[in-house]
Amino acid sequence: MRYIDVFHGDADGICALHQLRLVEPVPAGAQLQLVSGLKREIDLLTEVTGGPDCAVTVLDVSLERNRDHLVRLLARGAWVRYFDHHFAEAIPVHPRLHAVIEEAPDVCTSILVDRHIGGRHRAWAVVGAFGDNLHAVARSLAASLDLREGQLDTLRALGEVLNYNAYGETAADVMIEPVDLYKALHRHADPFEFAATPLVRQMLARSREDLSTALGVAPVLQTRHCAVFRLPNTPWAARVIGSFANTLAHGHPRRAHAVLRERGDGTFTVSVRAPLAEPYGADRLCRHYASGGGRAAAAGIDRLDATQLDAFVHMFSEARWEAAATLSD
Repeated sequence: MRYIDVFHGDADGICALHQLRLVEPVPAGAQLQLVSGLKREIDLLTEVTGGPDCAVTVLDVSLERNRDHLVRLLARGAWVRYFDHHFAEAIPVHPRLHAVIEEAPDVCTSILVDRHIGGRHRAWAVVGAFGDNLHAVARSLAASLDLREGQLDTLRALGEVLNYNAYGETAADVMIEPVDLYKALHRHADPFEFAATPLVRQMLARSREDLSTALGVAPVLQTRHCAVFRLPNTPWAARVIGSFANTLAHGHPRRAHAVLRERGDGTFTVSVRAPLAEPYGADRLCRHYASGGGRAAAAGIDRLDATQLDAFVHMFSEARWEAAATLSD
C-alpha cells in the first residue's frame, strides 16, 4: 500500500497531520508521499495520482475546491480519509471515502483529529487551534492539560508562527516550505521541545518584525463595524497578511476586518475576518468571487481584480455578520 498525506501548509494542517501520524504512523518500509503548499495553494489534490494500492489522507484542504480531483481518485480505486472544517457544500458518498467534515466556526482540523485519536496528543491540537485564531477554543482544550506557568503562551506563540510561515507569494518569501517544516516538526512529539529549536526562534523573530511593520499601516476605511487595510506588493506583506488580520480581529472583537495586499499584476489577495463576537459570514462573502473561499469566521480571496475593489469594499462594509448560522447562502 502506498500512503499519500495531503495537508494544508498552515499550523492547523501541519498539527493535524502530526497528531494523526504520532498515533497512526505509516508502516515501516511503506512508500509515503507528502503533498502540501503555501496558504493560497489549495488545489492540492491536483498533484495526487493513485489507485487501489493508495491510502490518501487529506487534512485541512477545502473539499469544495478539490471535489473533481477527489471524485477522480475514488473512481480510480483509491481509499481516502478526509478531515476538514472549511465550507464543503455536498460531500460525495462513496464506500472508499471516510469524511470527517465540520464547518462550525469554533472547530479546526486539529480538533477533529484530536477527537479521532482520543486526545492523545492534545497539546498539538491546542497549537493548531491557536494557529487558526481559535484562542478561546485553544484555551478550553488546554484546560485538560497539566501546563506550567507560561506554557500556554508558548503553545500560542508556536501556533501563530507556524501559521505565519504558511503565507507568502512564493516559496522564496517564507523561511521554510511546509513539507520541510512538517518533517522538522514531526521529529518532536513534545511541542515545547520543538518550540525551543533555532528554527522556531528565527521564525518568531521575523514574524514580530513583519507584524510591527504592518501595524504601522493606517486603514483605508474604518467604522465602528469594519475596517479595511491595504498592504503593498512586498514579501513582508505577503508573509504577514494572515497574522495581521488575526491581530486586528483580537484587538477589535466586534469589528470585521479585511486586509488586502497588492500582487503587482492588477489584482489583490484578500484576508477577511468576521467579528469574533459574530463569527459567521466570512466564507459567504468571499464565495461571491471565483477564487474566494474559507470558513465561517475567516476566509479569503486569492485574486481580486482591481476593477472589483470598490464593489468589494462596499459589499464588505454592508455585510451582515451572525453569532450563529441562521442565514442561508
